Amino acid sequence: MKKINQTALVAVTIAAGLMVGVSASSAAGQCGRASWYALHSRTANGERMNPSAMTAAHRSLPFGTRLKVTNQNNGRSVVVRINDRGPFIKGRVLDLSKGAAGQLGFIGSGHTSVCMARV
Repeated sequence: MKKINQTALVAVTIAAGLMVGVSASSAAGQCGRASWYALHSRTANGERMNPSAMTAAHRSLPFGTRLKVTNQNNGRSVVVRINDRGPFIKGRVLDLSKGAAGQLGFIGSGHTSVCMARV
């Protein structure tokens, strides 16, 4: 009985690890809500935030990942580099710099529907 429980625990642990890997890799092929931010502090990777740069925050993608982000409301696209963590608001998948939001045309509304794909 004890051996069966240990085997089951190992199987669950492996399955959970695979699911985390799948969610991180598929995060770059998803659609959802995005917002923008313009801080002048440091980002999670240590660089100073530049509001006019083409950068973004994502919860799990590695720093340096480049994404093509498309605004689903107007078809505009921009390529951004992940350099921060976030968003921290439920239901959002990406926080974009003010510069990227301007290129995508949603500064006035503050948020929009986007799809993103690795470049």
